[in-house]
Amino acid sequence: MPTQDMGQWFAQFATPKSLVELAVLALSAAVAWGFLWLMRRSLKQMDSKSILFGGQLVDGVLFPLLLLCLAYIARAVLLRTMAVHVLHIAVPVLLSLLIIRVGVKVLQAAFKESPLVRLLERTISWVVWLALVLWISGLLPLVLQEMEQLTWDVGDNTISLRAMLEGALTAGAVLLLALWVASAVESKLLRHASGGELSLRKAASNAVRAVLIFVGLLLSLSMVGLDLTALSVLGGAVGVGIGLGLQKLASNYVSGFVILTERSMRIGDFVRLDNFEGRITDIKTRYTVIRSAGGRESIVPNEMLVTNRVENLTLSDTLISQQTTVSVGYDSDVALVSRLLVEVAMAQTRVLAEPAPVAALTAFGANGLEFILSYWISDPENGQLSIRSDVNIAILMALRKHNIDIPYPQQVVHEAKQRLK
Repeated sequence: MPTQDMGQWFAQFATPKSLVELAVLALSAAVAWGFLWLMRRSLKQMDSKSILFGGQLVDGVLFPLLLLCLAYIARAVLLRTMAVHVLHIAVPVLLSLLIIRVGVKVLQAAFKESPLVRLLERTISWVVWLALVLWISGLLPLVLQEMEQLTWDVGDNTISLRAMLEGALTAGAVLLLALWVASAVESKLLRHASGGELSLRKAASNAVRAVLIFVGLLLSLSMVGLDLTALSVLGGAVGVGIGLGLQKLASNYVSGFVILTERSMRIGDFVRLDNFEGRITDIKTRYTVIRSAGGRESIVPNEMLVTNRVENLTLSDTLISQQTTVSVGYDSDVALVSRLLVEVAMAQTRVLAEPAPVAALTAFGANGLEFILSYWISDPENGQLSIRSDVNIAILMALRKHNIDIPYPQQVVHEAKQRLK
């Protein structure tokens, strides 16, 4: 950027040629907007969390990228016929906007609702806009030259503040690229997946994310200038730490990959663990989230799911059997009661016709004949207590309608009389 007088620089924007540049810039924005509009219409399904497209038309990375390319081409064309001033400033501004948009979108896709995302977004914005202001004002070369003079001796090497800053920026760019690729792979793997396939793809996406971030971290450290051979000592220390203080954490991570790869428990399965019953909503590498029918969520370490006894009610299928016990008077028609119980169960929409409900006389109780009605449901995630209540209410109404007695508990007390002598 020129270091000319600021007054002369601003005066150049008052010329008629600047109006032509503004018109070309507005036309470039309109072309980019129209191209994105056509792309969104041609694509049948659009992910609102897409980094390229975003939730709205100009919310993603693709809009500033197209606008930057069009502005750069327009500047190259106009330079053949006249001097440009507006586009000379617009191109670095659009480049800064693109860098900020990429950083923000990648962080949102990688870390989602993490509290550090907002801080990182603001940091990226401040750094990029500060560099742009220094470049426009012509102070950036002077600042870089001063930073080059500030040096530190690290062992046998001399590192300047400028080299450290450039290395940090390069490392950040590499990590952002690795996170972007990992997010794209995860979105591709988890799209249109459910049940056991979802769990397997979740394991693959977690592995890909870990490998890409690790490779990106190694590349970033090498670009900063650190000797990667020195990490062998750190790796040994980390191994000792995992073997001692971090063994539980490491066990949870290993158990998470075991669960996802073996598919003994999958997202959507209905499980019971330590008297807590619910549906698995998510399987992380360290813990699993189980949500009960009442809305409570339990965060269970993966090690517990591997080492403890877990009842998976939907491992092979989603069918669950329920039973309810009914007592009727001894003078009741046994065939009628059995038929009514089966008809009541069949009348419920959630009760399966196959396997069919079964009613059986199981005991001659102290208060009456005891029947057990057994039936099956295939949607335990919709609540088991509700269907049990509906069946019991329907049984009560059917027995009352046919005047079948439901005896009260009875207790006969015999009084022993002793003859007085």
